[in-house]
Amino acid sequence: MSKIVDVPFEAAVTKVTDELKKEGFGVLTTIDVKDTLKKKIDVDFKRYVILGACNPQFAHKALQAEEQIGLLLPCNVVVCESEGKTRVSIFDPAIMPRIVANEAIQTLAKEIRTRLERVLAGV
Repeated sequence: MSKIVDVPFEAAVTKVTDELKKEGFGVLTTIDVKDTLKKKIDVDFKRYVILGACNPQFAHKALQAEEQIGLLLPCNVVVCESEGKTRVSIFDPAIMPRIVANEAIQTLAKEIRTRLERVLAGV
């Protein structure tokens, strides 16, 4: 799930974080890929941030239903520069049932996807 937004990069990161909060998600991790690549391998890269978003209630339900679902958590959200614009992309949880054959995960994935679609629409 992805879209180009008419918002500067830094403002988009803040807006995404705010929209995630509205849907019950917190940002557990923030990875500044540009900064990391510069520090680790001295490579210049575009502005690119990965936000590890988690809704604790959904995470708990998913982990109860499928122990190995932790491999797919948290839900990653990317904010990056793309051809002079800002792109926001969100991992589609509807993919989870394709990886884990568990009906409970399918139900949760639908609900989480609905919330994340609202986040993307709100940015």
